[in-house]
Amino acid sequence: MKQQEIAKMSDVDVKDQLSNLSEQMVKMKLTHSVAPMENPLQLRHMRRTIARLKTELTKREGQA
Repeated sequence: MKQQEIAKMSDVDVKDQLSNLSEQMVKMKLTHSVAPMENPLQLRHMRRTIARLKTELTKREGQA
């Protein structure tokens, strides 16, 4: 997910997306620790998307 797409989302959507991705990240890490994933780069992309979402929330809170 690109930063431009995140900027267009509402606060509620960003928080929902953040919670969903965080849950998925935990599940993927657990799965990867038990048996290697075919594409471990998915973890990196998900971690960076979560960071983008958190950055956007922090930026919006600073403006409010």
